Amino acid sequence: MTNLLILLTLPEAVRSQYFNHIRNTFPELNVSMVDHHSKVGPHIGAADILVTFGPMMADHVVKEATRLKWIQALGSGVDGIVDLPSLRKEVRVTNLHGIQGAPVSEAAMMAMLALSRGLPRVVRNQDRHKWDRSPARLLKDKTVGIFGVGVIAEELAPKCKAFGMTVVGISSAKRPVPGFDRMYGRDELEKAVRELDYLVLLTPYSAATRGIVGEKILAAMKPGAYLVNLARGGVVDEAALIGVLREGRIAGAALDVFAEEPLPEDHPLWDMDRVLVTPHLGGFCDVYVDHALPVVERNLRAFLSGDYAAMVNVVNSGSMGGS
Repeated sequence: MTNLLILLTLPEAVRSQYFNHIRNTFPELNVSMVDHHSKVGPHIGAADILVTFGPMMADHVVKEATRLKWIQALGSGVDGIVDLPSLRKEVRVTNLHGIQGAPVSEAAMMAMLALSRGLPRVVRNQDRHKWDRSPARLLKDKTVGIFGVGVIAEELAPKCKAFGMTVVGISSAKRPVPGFDRMYGRDELEKAVRELDYLVLLTPYSAATRGIVGEKILAAMKPGAYLVNLARGGVVDEAALIGVLREGRIAGAALDVFAEEPLPEDHPLWDMDRVLVTPHLGGFCDVYVDHALPVVERNLRAFLSGDYAAMVNVVNSGSMGGS
């Protein structure tokens, strides 16, 4: 029997949606589930298939998975999987693509509105029963730069335009994209940020983008500008960001992703007045599982029938062949 392990550090109700659907749809599978990588021990040695998110992984999982043939990532990013030192080259990796546009673009709008209206301060004042009024900044007539122009950015740009914003793209592949007023190459990031009121990070995490938003880029931003990170924590040099925030060299930040997750309880970002911290919620929404399961199901049917060429969103084809 083929063994499938689900590794998800998510609320039980969400985990159960994946578990129950896969088990009921594929009775020929032996399906197990754990909620943390430290608990894979009883199952991982026999696992042929692993279903998980990259940020929930650890190297020991793939090291102990001696029978593993395929990993289905439930997010678009596969960092935390393909960069694990012990991942064998013959293990196929697939991801989900195209379903994060709506939730992450809405998260970006929420973050910009929250920062412009001082929501972090307002919520802290509510906890203190403190009545303190100050004028909000409008999004209208402001300039937003979106670093990473893919499916999510293509949904975000028209939302920003609807608020009356000028939309600038920064991409490794400089090209005209509907909804964008102008486009910069990734090598022009420092130049681009000089004109921005908001810098929204959506770029994939890779060796090329590791720490790319560091001291030099942050120093180039306007003092009244805000940073929104919905990409990966490693894209930002957190020490440099903390420094510019403490010195008031940018207006604030909304951060959904971090170099270490969960964010340690003693991390200074928790207590910074002009920072909104959210626990990697960007794509986490009420219908995510409904959108993810059809892709997982399609790939499972192809895998179980041996039709590996029919698998979709293949990041690393391993040794099973196909595209």
